[in-house]
Amino acid sequence: ATFGIQTAADYIRSGSAKSVLVINPEICSGHLNWRDRDSHFIFGDVATAILIEAKNIAPAQHWEIVGTKLKTQFSNNIRNNFGFLNRTNPESRDDKDKLFVQEGRKVFKEVVPMVANMINAQSERLGIEAGGLRRLWLHQANAGMNRLIAQRVLGHEASDDESPTVLDTYANTSSAGSIIAFHKHSEDLADGDMGLICSFGAGYSAGTVFIRKVA
Repeated sequence: ATFGIQTAADYIRSGSAKSVLVINPEICSGHLNWRDRDSHFIFGDVATAILIEAKNIAPAQHWEIVGTKLKTQFSNNIRNNFGFLNRTNPESRDDKDKLFVQEGRKVFKEVVPMVANMINAQSERLGIEAGGLRRLWLHQANAGMNRLIAQRVLGHEASDDESPTVLDTYANTSSAGSIIAFHKHSEDLADGDMGLICSFGAGYSAGTVFIRKVA
């Protein structure tokens, strides 16, 4: 979702478009190996839609994109080889690599510092102090990861208000999770409040979108 937001924003900044609708379907269940207890933890199937527009046609109340940053760092610790779309050969149909696999402990250890450092570096480039972020809408895959990332960014353990979670309602919806968290927990922010949408996962890939409320 965050990669789509930056692409849309780039189209608008370049003058190639004035309005872009970013559709982000995450159909996870087809990729899961339901016989692998290490990876079939709760996932959800969902799709989100985000409208990115030029400022001169945006409604009076909107969210301004202050800055975006994308990063990809190769890793085999989370992998998906096209899932059910790649299981047509009878001889290799049941091979483990046809479905989602991960090394959970390695992912936790490597992704937390990668994402936190990326957020902090981009904050510094944009001139945003950690205390200036009113809310973090983080990738909804693991509450423990989010807790540590938020702590490294904010400098203290984040409250539910500062870093809301939707895992208990929607489960892990891959890169759409941060958008769902934003949708469900953004109406109460005031004019000028700054926030961060961040998704991360397989690849490893990570994307940050710093936004400001305009009301």
